[in-house]
Amino acid sequence: MMTMMMMATITPPSPELPSSKLTSTTTGYLKTSVSSVSQSARRRRLNSTLFCTRPPSSPSSRVFSACSISNLVEEFDPEILVERALTPPSSWYTDHQFYRYELDHVFYGGWQAVGYTDQIKDNRDFFIGRLGEVEYVVCRDDDGKIHGFHNVCSHHASILASGCGKKSCFVCPYHGWTYNLNGSLVKATRMTGIENFSLNEMGLKPLRVAVWGPFVLLKVTREIESDGSVASEWLGSSAGKLSEGGVDSHLNFICRREYTIECNWKVFCDNYLDGGYHVPYAHKGLMSGLDLETYSTTLFERVSIQECDGGSKSGGEDGFDRLGSQALYAFIYPNFMINRYGPWMDTNLVIPLGPRKCKVVFDYFLDPSLKDDEAFIKRSLEESERVQMEDVGLCESVQRGLESPAYDKGRYALVEKAMHHFHCLLHQNLKL
Repeated sequence: MMTMMMMATITPPSPELPSSKLTSTTTGYLKTSVSSVSQSARRRRLNSTLFCTRPPSSPSSRVFSACSISNLVEEFDPEILVERALTPPSSWYTDHQFYRYELDHVFYGGWQAVGYTDQIKDNRDFFIGRLGEVEYVVCRDDDGKIHGFHNVCSHHASILASGCGKKSCFVCPYHGWTYNLNGSLVKATRMTGIENFSLNEMGLKPLRVAVWGPFVLLKVTREIESDGSVASEWLGSSAGKLSEGGVDSHLNFICRREYTIECNWKVFCDNYLDGGYHVPYAHKGLMSGLDLETYSTTLFERVSIQECDGGSKSGGEDGFDRLGSQALYAFIYPNFMINRYGPWMDTNLVIPLGPRKCKVVFDYFLDPSLKDDEAFIKRSLEESERVQMEDVGLCESVQRGLESPAYDKGRYALVEKAMHHFHCLLHQNLKL
């Protein structure tokens, strides 16, 4: 089995954007509404006193200024073609209120890739994670069924499980309440004499769970709806392309690397989605292994795939070849990335930690024929680490620039179609 751990996310169902084959039919003209709006004007709108509560299905009950959020969202016009479009305003990347609204409308609705199947390969296996404010636990019960739950005790809200591994049941470390792996409460200590109390009504709160290829998926939304094809909802028409690219092939898990970056989560995504624009300037070592003249981008409903052939120097004189003859970079909206190149695959999950901070989780997988080649693995990971640290520096620099009063909006290059597609999907989720 292939192994993968990440806590990625997928958007809630919404009207589909056209696939790449139809992007040329998009119409729109540069309007006065997309002209720059000053930072002070946005701040004044954020002081609006018109409030609205978020939908009942959302995880909590924060309030937002409907007027100010709507104004910020509408500063980006998805109908304008990339050739004419302006990027979203810097407030999308810096404003605290916008960030809280974004968690609800982007991250708490659709399928999220939260782990890999080998983590729950056997009965009683489990792992935990967190997405925004949602603590979750995924497990396989004694009958082999996979479950997802909020990782919160029904008694006094203690976090129930920690880490990963095997458990025959979940025992709350606070007061000893005990739950089966199917979520039912089987023991509530010292509750004798409490009226109107039923074990059957105090089980763990469920989350919807599914599997596609090596990925374990969750849905945070409370609405119970019938599942059609998970692949169709999560990946749309890109599922076949990803399978052809070897994304769901048999690979061995090698290791995990995590990076905490001082930037908004979208800054990291934007950097990934710029069509290789920054590679010649920021990743000179990586550039030697890629033929950027072959770089292409294909857009699907909620997925974009960038592809590039290996460069002429790929392999080098010493025969070392990490990237292979072709690299595939898939972005699954809103924050999950799959990179398939040579014998390797790595996945990147961007976890928002605040308006100007995120964590990026990298998981590395390798063709089984090379799993014991320690020298190849060590050198490959060193080269990957160098690229990641170069990207960390870029992203933190961009975040500082976004917070400067000198910047509000920018423009797209034609190679940045995947980035524009990402922003259009965000607008689709964020509009009131």
